[in-house]
Amino acid sequence: MKRRSDFKTRRKPPAAAPESPASQPVDVTVEKLVYGGDGLARREGTTIFVPFVLPAERVCAQPIERKKDFQRARLVRVIESSPERVTPPCPHFGVCGGCDYQHIPYDAQARYKTEILRETLRRTGKIAWAGEIQAHAAEPWHYRNRAQWKVRPAAPDSSPHAGAPAAAMEIGYFKAHSSTLCAVRDCPILSPALLKVLLALRDALAAGSLPREVREVEAFTNEDAATTPARVLLTFTLSGFPSRLAEHAEKIRALLPEAESLLFHEPRQGRMELFGPGFLPHTVGERTYRVGHFSFFQVNRFLTAELACQVAEAEPAGGKLALDLFAGVGLFALPLADRFERVIAVESNPAAARDLEINAAGKSTIEVRTADAEEFLRKFREPADLAVVDPPRAGLAPEIVQRLAEIAPPRITYVSCEPPTLARDLRGFVDRGYEIVSIDLFDLFPQTFHMETIVRLRR
Repeated sequence: MKRRSDFKTRRKPPAAAPESPASQPVDVTVEKLVYGGDGLARREGTTIFVPFVLPAERVCAQPIERKKDFQRARLVRVIESSPERVTPPCPHFGVCGGCDYQHIPYDAQARYKTEILRETLRRTGKIAWAGEIQAHAAEPWHYRNRAQWKVRPAAPDSSPHAGAPAAAMEIGYFKAHSSTLCAVRDCPILSPALLKVLLALRDALAAGSLPREVREVEAFTNEDAATTPARVLLTFTLSGFPSRLAEHAEKIRALLPEAESLLFHEPRQGRMELFGPGFLPHTVGERTYRVGHFSFFQVNRFLTAELACQVAEAEPAGGKLALDLFAGVGLFALPLADRFERVIAVESNPAAARDLEINAAGKSTIEVRTADAEEFLRKFREPADLAVVDPPRAGLAPEIVQRLAEIAPPRITYVSCEPPTLARDLRGFVDRGYEIVSIDLFDLFPQTFHMETIVRLRR
């Protein structure tokens, strides 16, 4: 299952820098933006990465991490500003680790991402793609239908609620490059339904009315559903199981009537307790998908239908057999079944595979295999007309690239959320006799450096 943690899971904190005397701030000029959200500058032969900047800006930066070939720095101030720079609307931008590009106008964000994708393909995969990269964009705000929020005890004197009890908890996101909480009072990239949930949980935690064992809340909404009110799945990750859990569930339902299903999960002992059906129906275009607590689904409520269409329905020709690897709940498998005589959908996560089986129940042409993609391909011996691969950030294992090249489907569609691993894997396919036909960039994550890419290859 393609599991991208939400806030796309912010980048991991860097390893501690070697002991060294305090570095002095330096003035540098930003050359360009690079994948990861930073701007690249150079000083005395050293590459310096600085966040929250724009090309051609002159900035003061404080080095915070030294490596052999580069340094990372924090932005101290902008000395000479780009004419493109805008004021970020979120009061937490620059501290919260969720967004990278709120200081960049949205039309410019799409342009920079296209440039970054093209350069990443060239530098990492040695792929000099001179053709068009078609960018697909939608609403830049209020787009996310899934989020993960961290919950921690309030720091002394930090609670935004006057008179909050000493035992109050706070909710938000980790700070950039940190595991320290940034408590938030707003998040303009959340859908209206999720923002309502966040603010309600924030008030309840500040009042001490939710279990103190809560460490994370994951929320998913079907706000795209046109014919029904938006409903929400809530997954609470706990440090231990509280007593009278049913009473807590009732309190949460009273606080959030839109909560369709509540799951409490204590991972150390593998203990779970469910209150509700365990899934939501989510409509995308003309199809409705069942999505459970542990199943991945695309987070952009405005672009998911277009993404599915581009992968499956825009496929120039059908055929006898299509493979859908890393199939999730069947976002691509269902529309592929309208164009192919058979679709084999492969998903390794049992929860997602169960949703996939139910979603495919009315399609006799879809065969669901609960298996690891590499394991499935090792035993697969049929000719296929198309292979769709939608792997997690790590991309494809070398054995998968090799085995697909041996099966030799005439067409491969690669859906990627990580340009560096995409570039690496495309190099593997090109070296084995495939050529790139088209590249589409879907901006599923406005205000962040993340992007989704669809690459079509033919043999």
